[in-house]
Amino acid sequence: MLIDEAEHFLPFEQFPWFEDAPVRAVLHVERPRPNHLYWPAMDVDLHVESITHPEKYPLVSGSREATDRP
Repeated sequence: MLIDEAEHFLPFEQFPWFEDAPVRAVLHVERPRPNHLYWPAMDVDLHVESITHPEKYPLVSGSREATDRP
């Protein structure tokens, strides 16, 4: 992802919302504020710093565990 002229890799392990999302949903990202990204089709909100400095945000979404339950 290109944010303020810097490229960032968003691994599925840390950002699982994007793994099974349609390309159209991933590419439709809004930036309502300089420090906030929003993907409306997936209802995902991320603070830019959680992408630029993921070591400061060690929490991972529980969405993968929820979908793995029988």
